[in-house]
Amino acid sequence: MELNADFTKRILIQTADIPWKASPIPGVDRRMLDRIGDEVARATSIVRYAPGSQFSAHTHTGGEEFVVLEGVFQDEHGDYPAGTYVRNPPTSSHTPGAKEGCTIFVKLWQFDPNDRTQFRKNMQADMIDLGNGISSQTLHKDARETVRCITLAPGATLDETPAGGAELLIISGTATQEMDTLNDGAWLRLPSGAPLQITAQDKGATFWIKTGHLPFAQAPQA
Repeated sequence: MELNADFTKRILIQTADIPWKASPIPGVDRRMLDRIGDEVARATSIVRYAPGSQFSAHTHTGGEEFVVLEGVFQDEHGDYPAGTYVRNPPTSSHTPGAKEGCTIFVKLWQFDPNDRTQFRKNMQADMIDLGNGISSQTLHKDARETVRCITLAPGATLDETPAGGAELLIISGTATQEMDTLNDGAWLRLPSGAPLQITAQDKGATFWIKTGHLPFAQAPQA
C-alpha cells in the first residue's frame, strides 16, 4: 500500500475530516496520513484507543515515535498524558493500551537503524523564548532530523527553509500557511527545499514539527 508516498509534493490534511478506520486490533482505530507498506509499514497516522483497548506485546523493529494528543497512553513503562512526546527506538518493546482511552499521533519505521535512545518528554516543559512571539523546545536532534515543539503567539510567524523537508501537526490553535488555514489537528508535509512560513491566528498556535528527514523515507527493510 502507498498513501501520500511522493515526498516531492506538498500535502495538507485536516485530520478531523478523515473518517476513522478500524485497525486489526479491536477498539483501535486510525486515520492514515502517509504509508509505504501494509501492516508492517513506514507510516504516519492518528491512532485512537477506545477505553480498555490494548495491543499485544510487540517489538518495534523499525522504531516508533508518538505524541499523546488526548487522554493517557499506557504501557508497562508508565502512563503518558496528553502533551507527552515518546521515542521507542528499534529493538524496543512494550504492550500499549489505554484504560480510559487516548488519541496519539504516531510515526513508524522512520528511525536511524542504529538509534537506541529511548525517552519521553513533556513537550512544553522547557520552552525557550526565541523572541518575536516564538517559543521552542528541541525534543530530539540527530544527523537525520530535528524534532521540535513550537508555540507562536497570536500574529507571530515562523519563517524558515528546512533542508530535507518539513512535517508538522497542529496541536492546538490555528495558523495559516500559504493560502491555507491549518486548524487544530492539521498535518502538513513540505518537500525538501520548500520554504515554510506559518503564521498563528488570533488564539496562537502550538505544533509539533520535524525537519530534515524526508530524504531518508523508504519502505521497511526485511
